[in-house]
Amino acid sequence: METNLKVAVIGSGTMGSGIAQVAATAGCHVHLYDTNHAALEKSENNLETTLSRLVEKEKIDETEKDRIINNISYTTTFAELSHSDLVIEAIVENLDIKRKLFSELENYVAPETILASNTSSLSIASIAASCQKPERVIGIHFFNPAPLMQLVEVIPAIQTSEEVLEKTVQTITDWKKVVAIAKDTPGFIVNRVARPFYSEALRIYEEGKADFASIDWSMKTIGGFRMGPFELMDFIGNDVNYTVTETVFTAFYFDPRYKPSFTQKRLSEACYFGRKSGRGFYNYNSELPKPTEDNQLGQYIVDRILVMLINEAAEAFFLNIASAKDIDNAMTKGVNYPKGLLTWADEKGINWCVEKLDELYNEYHEDRYRCSPILRKMNRENKNFF
Repeated sequence: METNLKVAVIGSGTMGSGIAQVAATAGCHVHLYDTNHAALEKSENNLETTLSRLVEKEKIDETEKDRIINNISYTTTFAELSHSDLVIEAIVENLDIKRKLFSELENYVAPETILASNTSSLSIASIAASCQKPERVIGIHFFNPAPLMQLVEVIPAIQTSEEVLEKTVQTITDWKKVVAIAKDTPGFIVNRVARPFYSEALRIYEEGKADFASIDWSMKTIGGFRMGPFELMDFIGNDVNYTVTETVFTAFYFDPRYKPSFTQKRLSEACYFGRKSGRGFYNYNSELPKPTEDNQLGQYIVDRILVMLINEAAEAFFLNIASAKDIDNAMTKGVNYPKGLLTWADEKGINWCVEKLDELYNEYHEDRYRCSPILRKMNRENKNFF
């Protein structure tokens, strides 16, 4: 199905190329822009390879492959983006660079063109402030790989018009994605709520309670997660994951709930980025360590990480970051959690959540373990999230 929507994507890296594929598959005419000719050529070749594999697997036919390919043009010239209805930026996660880009884009596109950022944690309001028409700026945060991941966070800034929000939500819905609308706060939904999956696992390791492999085994075998936290950090890249953690920590005025780990900082400083560098929490050039398969220890690990995740999700709901439904959709469809965290809280019991958090707080007397007020209130009133 073809549409008249003209989309530009800025940045031909993995994320930008993925977004271009999504839009082209939905029938949009896409211009993929990059300053680097080699990067554009690589993106074009990768798309050909990806779609050929889908043909081999009989997911699409040759006609569909050709249609998607023909919907994408590659350019190094801003002027070719002038007729775009929607521009999505997917470049380096640096606020100053993004602000400069958005300011420059306004010189080329029409006044009604929607300008969107794929940032995972930066302020949309700050990006919008760099524009003459800030009301047309919005956050559209895809997850990697964009063609496969169902979730897209849509983040209106305080300047964003209601019309732009409505058009954006409709467009992303038309692209067959699940939309979660999030308040413009650090990390939005997923990158905020998911912090304890990494940080509490790191804390358990640093306390000497379990090694990386045993924590990962616990979260997968007992918790039902597809990947353990250390596997996932190595997959994402320790440089990327640590930077997001540091960004969220700073943006929340150094709230101890988001405090980064020295273990991960040192790995990042040593250029042990994970799979892409051959070494991270694990050394991928040698045999991976075997976990200690202790069900009692595993249950302790799962309960401790899970209750911290639930607490973060509850706090996001309490502070109106998103609806309970959107928070649960974000975690199941954005990072493949086995259940929505607020649904999980209902199943475990709100009383269980409060008691577990109070146990941790009483043991450590650290503010990172403070129980969200909404959990205490719901416990008193015997209520659930759903």
